[in-house]
Amino acid sequence: MHPFFYFCTRMKNLIRTAFLLSLITIIYNIAEGIISVYFGVSDDALALLGFGVDSFVEVISGIGIAHMILRMKYSKVETRDTFEKTALRITGTAFYLLTAGLIIGSALNIINDVKPESTLPGIIIASISILTMYWLMTSKLKVGKALKSDAIIADANCTKTCFYLSFILLAASGLYELFNIAYFDILGSLGIAYFAFKEGKEAFEKAKSGNLLCNCEHDIPAADSLFKNN
Repeated sequence: MHPFFYFCTRMKNLIRTAFLLSLITIIYNIAEGIISVYFGVSDDALALLGFGVDSFVEVISGIGIAHMILRMKYSKVETRDTFEKTALRITGTAFYLLTAGLIIGSALNIINDVKPESTLPGIIIASISILTMYWLMTSKLKVGKALKSDAIIADANCTKTCFYLSFILLAASGLYELFNIAYFDILGSLGIAYFAFKEGKEAFEKAKSGNLLCNCEHDIPAADSLFKNN
């Protein structure tokens, strides 16, 4: 095969893989959100509920990423278009609302002395999420580096936030299950609120600048080392 045609075929396959990863991210977050919200509400587990709502918000962001990758099939993408900027603004607003809801919910749980019935679902969901997010993060980084796409590399690094949130949920749920102290679930909720606020701020900054890089770009070496060690 002529080198030019080989190059074009390889680029098309990589973009197809990137799009598939974006679809997997969206579908996984929808499923994770539904299950987390269900058990979060039924078990009065605020950290799990917040984690589930965060997953739904990530779906909006994921749709914007999928749209951008589709554009890459036809031309070089250097800035975000109107659709992607709108998705980012909606995402940012939803993250801010989630932050406020978790803070208010934590305060109400303290006042009313609300304790989760069980946080075992949170342990299971967080464990699955850690494995899934690590695989998505390293896979996106591999494709992004092969395509030399700043946007996909940035998306891989931003997936790290979901990775961190999973560890927060796992710690909060595990400690509550061990010691039956409600404050562990509340601390987990506030930890998720902190990251939700950061994600909301970042979403608005990306929408304003139109830059394809995310503010976690300084974390690329860290994610890159994870990939190399894998």
